[in-house]
Amino acid sequence: METIDKIKQQISENPILLYMKGSPKLPNCGFSSQASQALMSCGEQFAYVDILLNPDIRAELPHYANWPTFPQLWVEGELIGGCDIIIEMFQRGELQPLIQEAAAKYKTEEADSPE
Repeated sequence: METIDKIKQQISENPILLYMKGSPKLPNCGFSSQASQALMSCGEQFAYVDILLNPDIRAELPHYANWPTFPQLWVEGELIGGCDIIIEMFQRGELQPLIQEAAAKYKTEEADSPE
């Protein structure tokens, strides 16, 4: 699978997705740490991709997203932004409802699925 296709698939399959360095429990950079802390404080599950373990994604995502840095938060297929934007939204009380609404939609879809 091409890297861009892999990125598109990850974004489409995960309503809340953080591309970061390391993992939420063991972040490998201060910006990724702050971003994942803010997300975890919203109280919903989210997916993440460790770009240090995925150099192809690390190389391609900035071009695809037209956003040069990491971390990158994607919610329902849209790029929200990086660390500064995530922290700013969290401090303003804008991140929590965004994350909770996305999670609620996904839970509803999951509950409605015939599987």
